[in-house]
Amino acid sequence: MAYSAALSSPLFLPTRIDSFPRLSPLPSSQKLSKFPTAFAIPPLSSTTTADVAGAIDGTTIAVISGGSVAALAAVLSLADPEKRRRLQAEEVGGSDKEVVKDYFNNDGFQRWKKIYGETDDVNKVQRDIRLGHAKTVENTLQMLKDEGSLQGVTICDAGCGTGSLSIPLAKEGAIVCSTDISASMVAEAEKQAKEQLASSKDGVSAEPVMPKFEVKDLESLDGKYNTVICLDVLIHYPQSKADAMIGHLASLATNRLILSFAPKTFYYSLLKRVGELFPGPSKATRAYLHSEADVERALRKVGWKIRKRGSITTQFYFARLVEAVPL
Repeated sequence: MAYSAALSSPLFLPTRIDSFPRLSPLPSSQKLSKFPTAFAIPPLSSTTTADVAGAIDGTTIAVISGGSVAALAAVLSLADPEKRRRLQAEEVGGSDKEVVKDYFNNDGFQRWKKIYGETDDVNKVQRDIRLGHAKTVENTLQMLKDEGSLQGVTICDAGCGTGSLSIPLAKEGAIVCSTDISASMVAEAEKQAKEQLASSKDGVSAEPVMPKFEVKDLESLDGKYNTVICLDVLIHYPQSKADAMIGHLASLATNRLILSFAPKTFYYSLLKRVGELFPGPSKATRAYLHSEADVERALRKVGWKIRKRGSITTQFYFARLVEAVPL
């Protein structure tokens, strides 16, 4: 990864994990297979502190300059974010998974429903994150359509959120199983699907099939599908658990597995640790970064390989997107 562009000017870092960029967009003019592995965070020269400060419901902001990275690393080595995480888990009476479920059924649901929706009641940062997520969905759809029509293709959208991918898939004729750990997210996705699919009927094209919506975590998924897709979900799993999840998702797919994840590099890891030092006013989930080498190793362990890969990056949203197929 090239650091120079990122370190040449101050970075305004959203320090609550739910405001931490979950993923980010590919320029539509470029092919996925041609994207470089390395990329830099764009300088935030056009973004004011006020823009970032209002990012996600009162997020705390840290301002970092390139010259302070070494000192910052030393301070971070003394920090103990695990203590706060343990207290958070105890409050909801469970593990990471219970924290995620509680968050996305309550504060997180309201926050991300707005970001993923079409309301104008979003600030510059939220709009940028919306753009990044939309590009992730767009590039995923393009990956799928590159192989031909989706009519009748069975697809599992694991971690469907508010249905931003499931609904377009259904419009393309796919038979979709949409799942999420959050009952609130699933209910919203089903509501959106009923409204949008009803309005898409034209009396000429084949009528889209309503996705099957279910409240399930990744571990509970079963069945067989032509394609399994899991976007923006691995950020909630440490690498030890992510390996098992990747293997499980691959076991459900016959032809393709598409994953997006926040890339683990020294610099992004450093920024994330800064965020953990400044907890925001409301509960959030912890965020895990993953190296592409670790994801690729987990896939090869179960007999799969990466066929296409790309980067999606905006100012506040970044991701790697990979398509895997059986060896």
